[in-house]
Amino acid sequence: MKVLLVNGSSNKKGSTFNALSMVEKSLKTEGIESEVIQVGNTPIRDCSGCMGCYTQTPGLCVFKDDMINDIIYKAEKSDGFIFGSPVYYAHPTGRILSLLDRLFFAGRHAFAYKPGSAVVVARRSGTTSSFDVLNKYFTINNMPIVSSQYWNNIYAKHPEDLEYDLEGQQTLSLLGKNMAWLLKCIEIGKNNGVNIPQNESRIFTNFINHNKDANPSVRAH
Repeated sequence: MKVLLVNGSSNKKGSTFNALSMVEKSLKTEGIESEVIQVGNTPIRDCSGCMGCYTQTPGLCVFKDDMINDIIYKAEKSDGFIFGSPVYYAHPTGRILSLLDRLFFAGRHAFAYKPGSAVVVARRSGTTSSFDVLNKYFTINNMPIVSSQYWNNIYAKHPEDLEYDLEGQQTLSLLGKNMAWLLKCIEIGKNNGVNIPQNESRIFTNFINHNKDANPSVRAH
């Protein structure tokens, strides 16, 4: 079993990397393989809504000038995911959001029904709002969310500051253990005939009234 950890910070060896390393250490203690992907500071385009991942390159992004498709390939062979981000203006980085928009639109098959979790790092505040944004990617894609004893955040201005947030360290260590526990439970289930739910064809409902007999004087407020 393998967990893919994605560092959404431009700083490859900063506070977010160190926070993910705490989770990775806990995973290894539980016998779970892991890999950290560094998003780094190279340009990552946002999703253009071109639908090329449906019409031209099914399951992959049509744009091949960054790491998106490489991550999709890795995700197909992974069993769980942890995405980390520093907090910018009470929000995850624009870099990781552009990455996640494209990963979960083009490569949603590689993540569905696999456990996911988010880790956020801040100097002071904005962690819970950032945590909420990242979790929405999991909840729209049939992914179990792995939790801990508190929201998965830790505080630091500089990487060395992480050592002073003892509760944050414990939270991230337990997150790794909980991820390992859930992966092992899923594996046992698979080996005993517990299969992924078979979904019906998805229904898309737009909140626009196309009824020709609708009263044209009625307007949405």
